[in-house]
Amino acid sequence: MSETRTRTIGDAERRARLAVRHRLAGAARAATAEEVGDSLVALHGTDPASVFLAVGARLAGDAGPVGELERALYEDGSLIRMHGMRHTVFVFPSSLAPAVRSSTALPAAVRERAVLVRHLTEGSSFDEDWLAETERLALAELAVRGEATGTELGAAVPRLRETYVYGPGTRQEGVQSVASRVLRILGMEGRIVRGRPQGTWTSSRFRWTLPYTRTGEAPAAELPAAEARAELIGRWLAACGPASEADLKWWTGWKVTDVRGALAAVGAVPVTLAHGTGFVLPDDLDPVPAPEPWAALLPALDPTAMGWQARDWYQDPEHRAALYDRSGNIAPTVWWDGRIVGVWAQRPDGVIARRLLADVGREAERAIGAEAERLAAWVGDVRVTPRFRTPLERELAAT
Repeated sequence: MSETRTRTIGDAERRARLAVRHRLAGAARAATAEEVGDSLVALHGTDPASVFLAVGARLAGDAGPVGELERALYEDGSLIRMHGMRHTVFVFPSSLAPAVRSSTALPAAVRERAVLVRHLTEGSSFDEDWLAETERLALAELAVRGEATGTELGAAVPRLRETYVYGPGTRQEGVQSVASRVLRILGMEGRIVRGRPQGTWTSSRFRWTLPYTRTGEAPAAELPAAEARAELIGRWLAACGPASEADLKWWTGWKVTDVRGALAAVGAVPVTLAHGTGFVLPDDLDPVPAPEPWAALLPALDPTAMGWQARDWYQDPEHRAALYDRSGNIAPTVWWDGRIVGVWAQRPDGVIARRLLADVGREAERAIGAEAERLAAWVGDVRVTPRFRTPLERELAAT
């Protein structure tokens, strides 16, 4: 009887997969924002500018992503900004929103709602019925307006301007706005969505809207949680496989039993990695050849830079202190041929300053310089400051 051998996928092939599937190699760049969204599955949206910078790095040509991404987000609704994994805001393909909501956002919303009700009853005279009526009034006002900021909704619905004390009598005691928590929970539940922001594409002051007002269609029915988890894991493995169980647990924020159930549901196949076991989809075992060498300047919180928990196959462990803040948020990074090789920042005069952490050679330096010029050209007069700053990024921005 012949023995079935486990496929081995080395670090070099993992970097080749990353280059092509994440639209970073020159020949793999995308024509539309939707292509980028489909390829990456989820773009970090905690810092609004990061989404634009991530898409811009992956689009072909020099025009930049602003008009293209605003069309997808605010006109066509083909991409949507919503809460997802690890209580974080991401931009997802709209087709994936039901799976994200059922697998991740709704369970988190249940916990958030329970905490809010407890805080309301402990620290004020409000209760669950009062909260339900407040939400009803806010949704009714939003249906009339079409879109509104939290401040505008608060002006129209006085209940939203109320505050309450959380953690009374404890060291964590503080005052919280009803509006911020209510709108957050309604967003996690998919009952409202973030629309176009006030100001430029770097602004985080979003208008809220009802989800069906963009397309004229009612929201899709919720998926069973297990089915939703399988869909999300399948899409993510297609984009990021191979990945270890630990990578998947970290990325999703799920319990390990949920990760294992989703892997079984998609028929994931184990493969041997340089350090342990990973998983790929059953039709993804063929070798992936390396593309031509490529350079990229990726933003803080980029989904490629933060796609896996274990990152030594594309990041030198000795560079960690230069790349991350104390909470694990990654700085804007310089890439050469599948590896992080430096950090970049935008100076007040608009120049893209860079510091390489490794000797990459003249060819790489020229390619990195060309990417810096391309980035500076489309950013133009806008100045971008990461929401979570690292010491090296601050230093570069000030030089």
